[in-house]
Amino acid sequence: MSTETGRESQRSGALVNLMRWMENLSDTQYAYLLLVPVFVLLGVVALYPLLRTFELSLFAVSTDLTSIKFVGIDNYIGLFTGEKNRYLPGGTTFLPSSFEFTSLLNSALVITIIFAVVSVLFETLIGLGQALILDQDFYGRRWVRAAIIIPWAVPIVIQGMIFFLMFNSNVGFATPPLADLGLLAPTNTLNDTASATFIIIVADIWKTSAFMALLILAGLQSIDRGLYDVAKVAGATKWQQFKLITLPLILPTIGVAVLFRSVQAMRVYGIIDTVSSCAVVPSLSCMVVATFNTREGTSAAIAFVTAAIIGIVVMGIILWQGEDAI
Repeated sequence: MSTETGRESQRSGALVNLMRWMENLSDTQYAYLLLVPVFVLLGVVALYPLLRTFELSLFAVSTDLTSIKFVGIDNYIGLFTGEKNRYLPGGTTFLPSSFEFTSLLNSALVITIIFAVVSVLFETLIGLGQALILDQDFYGRRWVRAAIIIPWAVPIVIQGMIFFLMFNSNVGFATPPLADLGLLAPTNTLNDTASATFIIIVADIWKTSAFMALLILAGLQSIDRGLYDVAKVAGATKWQQFKLITLPLILPTIGVAVLFRSVQAMRVYGIIDTVSSCAVVPSLSCMVVATFNTREGTSAAIAFVTAAIIGIVVMGIILWQGEDAI
């Protein structure tokens, strides 16, 4: 009996010591302590696959797919020097071989960057405009909000089929007017890299602007309305209210929205495959999928480089927004 009592007192004593230790932690130390399970989970779910991908990128599979040998950074050298870097039909490369227009459009890295920059820019501007409208009080606002969400809720496959039929040279109705403006190729539109890239960017903007609008709207509705009353009394115009009150207060929210969308845009694959094909509009994700079965080491190298680029973009956005962005 005394042994059991001693064990219980030891347990209670250890628990009391642990509670006292936690009470003596600063707010910052306590916050990091609460984040430990998250860090462990991220390490298991995200960090280990990334390290495993880097490990695979250091090996190469033989041409007969029967053996694997260690090649070090040869796969990375092949990517960045242009050696053996044609992976998809049509001569798609990782880096452009020259600064000519056709060479740039055959580069998966260039196509991915163009897609990410243009789509995220217009999605942010359109989403901001939609959020400013939805933030106003007008009749039927609830229904307008629901209608804006519809494109975002459409699955990628259905979205791709919609734009495929719209811009199909045989049955599509959207190609002729845009071709007359010189924006699209009049024939074989979806097999032309420049035209297909334009269509895919438009499709992505149509779908994802609602996502940006919802995030920015959340930031707008967190602003104290009393600030606008004070501004009106001071005689500030609508533009001055937006410039001095609205924009500074929603910049952190816009930064988070741009961060999420940039990460997603750098991994673009589904909309390309459903509207056109990876052979016509290459991307980094397309190259990973195309080389996975036959060039596992190269595929892992491309995937790791893509993750590194995304990491650089994320860090750039965080530094741009400052330490209070996230």
